[in-house]
Amino acid sequence: MRIITISREFGSGGRELGKRLADYLGVPCYDHEIIDMVAEKHGFDKNYVSHISEKDIRVFYPSTIGHRFITPNHTAQQSVKVTLAQHEMIKQLASQGDCVIVGRCADVVCRDMKPLNIFVYADKLSKLVRCQTRAGENEHFSEKEMLKKMKQIDKERAAYRELFTEEDWGRKESYHLCVNTSGKEIKALVPAIGEYAKRWFEQE
Repeated sequence: MRIITISREFGSGGRELGKRLADYLGVPCYDHEIIDMVAEKHGFDKNYVSHISEKDIRVFYPSTIGHRFITPNHTAQQSVKVTLAQHEMIKQLASQGDCVIVGRCADVVCRDMKPLNIFVYADKLSKLVRCQTRAGENEHFSEKEMLKKMKQIDKERAAYRELFTEEDWGRKESYHLCVNTSGKEIKALVPAIGEYAKRWFEQE
């Protein structure tokens, strides 16, 4: 099986790269589809699943007393259920055959399947431009607000990963291929990455 996981900095174009790479290889890409599937299977609200996705679920726990956690409240318990349900769904989708999975610590979740793990990053200006270009009609962030949002989301992704592995988020040693999209058109990079992926799996 050829399983490819995409981890990415916010605004780097990782989601677009994942979808275009899947199209190039002729395999399914799973991203927001995971949220829909988990919500439907377990009866969770889609917005709630989306809110939990890739967040450090420790923020939903009550305060600590010394070094001892007090009993988790209902919100904390639900956040754990949603996280585990997403991981279960990722494993199920990956076991069905070749695919690209974006985010949600899929590289760690699917480790036993020996996926090709890609990390996508870019410089601050490129990420800012990409975010501003792709902003929805109802999104009106100033440059300062967008930079703060970018930093916060990446911080949450790093903390989410920390829950499941000691391998640092974004550190090159944690991945097989790191792609810098700074100032680049994503679709122009995909053929080279796709061919790299083919050769990588042939070597495996």
